[in-house]
Amino acid sequence: MKNIILFLFAALFFSVTFGQTGKVIDNLSLNSKILDGERKFAIYLPPDYETSSRSYPVLYLLHGYTDDQTGWVQFGEVKHITDKAIKEGVATPMIIIMPDADTGLPGYTNSISGKWNFEDFFFEELMPYVEKRFRIKKNKRFRAVAGLSMGGGGSFLYALHRPDLFSSAAPLSAWMGPQTLDEMKDFAKRENMTFKEKDFESFLERNNPLKLIDKISKETLNSVRWYIDCGDDDFLFEGNSLMHIKMRKKGVNHEFRIRDGGHTWTYWRTALPSVLEFISQKFHQ
Repeated sequence: MKNIILFLFAALFFSVTFGQTGKVIDNLSLNSKILDGERKFAIYLPPDYETSSRSYPVLYLLHGYTDDQTGWVQFGEVKHITDKAIKEGVATPMIIIMPDADTGLPGYTNSISGKWNFEDFFFEELMPYVEKRFRIKKNKRFRAVAGLSMGGGGSFLYALHRPDLFSSAAPLSAWMGPQTLDEMKDFAKRENMTFKEKDFESFLERNNPLKLIDKISKETLNSVRWYIDCGDDDFLFEGNSLMHIKMRKKGVNHEFRIRDGGHTWTYWRTALPSVLEFISQKFHQ
């Protein structure tokens, strides 16, 4: 009888200590006045969220072009990777918010036409909503942003536009957006959208990370910790390399990684553990 009790106690201890896993919900939504409708998002809650009463740091994790809020869940294996990083002590327990930026008009910017203002939605509606509904620490030190491809560009933009809100930014294989009028025309044609050419320059000045880096002071840029990662076979390698060069010339502290790989989920899955470790370093300070 004594041996049975000891066995049951050991099994319970093992289950509680090592068997906890995080939780992902990928079909949550909120009503947006700015975007005139329901907007979906996914969330990762850390293993001890439901058994504790404390608040957690938050990572806003942005998907790429043609994906939605389920991209990082389904293809990026965010739950498995984050659970493992937390269990191994590489990352601190955190909440991860993954918004849908591919319903309506794809992208994380306010549109050139002014009719689809996703960036306004992100800062004015999504962020306040999730940080009130869930136990999220509401200050810069405990807030980070990361993303891949289109979401990598969004990560750059959000941290450059609002460096007061994010302690770390980790763009992966970042798409910097249309760089020329012809590229903008091609993008507009693919998305069946119209725009006025006279509005393009002002749109570019506000939404091109490579231009924004020249306008922001070194001190402000260094208030954010930067982690840039892009594969050596990625077709977006040039833009990411140019950002690294600009930051280095300006004296902006940043990590720049070039690894073997292309523009693939295999690459981004292997990048995520390093991103979680990087942002956790600031969360722990």
